[in-house]
Amino acid sequence: MAKHIQHILVIRLSAMGDVAMSVPVLRALTLQYPNLKITILTRPFFKPFFRDLNQVSVYGADLKGEHKGVFGLYKLSKTLKKLNINAVADIHNVLRSKILKIFFLGTPFVQIDKGRSEKKALINGAVFKQLPTTVERYAEVFKKLGFPVNLSHPTFPKPIVLSKKLEAIIGDHDMKWIGIAPFAAHDSKMYPINQMETVIETLSKDYKLFLFGGGAKEVEILNGFQSKFNNVVNLAGQLNFNEELDIISNLEVMLSMDSGNGHMAAMLGRKVITIWGVTHPFAGFAPFNQPDDFALTANREEFPLIPCSIYGNKFPEGYEKASGTIAPETIVNKIISVI
Repeated sequence: MAKHIQHILVIRLSAMGDVAMSVPVLRALTLQYPNLKITILTRPFFKPFFRDLNQVSVYGADLKGEHKGVFGLYKLSKTLKKLNINAVADIHNVLRSKILKIFFLGTPFVQIDKGRSEKKALINGAVFKQLPTTVERYAEVFKKLGFPVNLSHPTFPKPIVLSKKLEAIIGDHDMKWIGIAPFAAHDSKMYPINQMETVIETLSKDYKLFLFGGGAKEVEILNGFQSKFNNVVNLAGQLNFNEELDIISNLEVMLSMDSGNGHMAAMLGRKVITIWGVTHPFAGFAPFNQPDDFALTANREEFPLIPCSIYGNKFPEGYEKASGTIAPETIVNKIISVI
């Protein structure tokens, strides 16, 4: 099949962490098959993820406007076909991509196996073992198209030279840099804020800390940390996405929850320490190319049903603070040990 394929459409519409996990796979794919052209169909917001991949073009899907609904997807498929697509790698496998599959009838179209039954067995307690990672599942799609990808020796872009604007924001350069992203989509995946404050207070004595976040409430909390401790800079609300990635590319290490920030740092080759609550790395969502001991998990003797959720949206009563069983000292010592 591969002999006839020169241009692959890759579908990964959302979410942030999952899109970020596609980047190391696409980087390896394009390096190992230099004549292959890739167009990734995703949300326009994620375009900066692929900025250093020369063989990769981004087609932004307007899923709330022009490409909304079945008729919008039909219109999208007609536009994409004009790009002379030879094959489709659907690494999302949702209703929208299944509809696109119909419109691409006759074109090789491989969809990701998400391992739903395996993941269900994991959270039901039937098994407790490492499942294939999301990155491995992505690579398997390309293998089925005839393009096996070797991920054993990954390469990453060099740290970005920072602009004068960013230099002004970050200030002094005489300390090593740590990124901290204390928030996640669900409270059950977040480390308790009072314990995170202890982590920040301790690390800020010897390192420069950059805080990442989003909404107004998060900005308020991070501003509080910035005003309370020296060597702490809240970046939330100050940067565009490209600038955020520029700073992440210069970090020594990123501390994040089971969230997109960890995957963004990993795709740039940074070290990533992750904190896990009701979810668990065994489900396959740990950041790419990180040692197992970089994932700090909640105490399963105290919370034996973990993992009780794949995404953090479902959990038994009382489990929402499970990550609090990880001591601040454990997190601090782990970070210091990897810097």
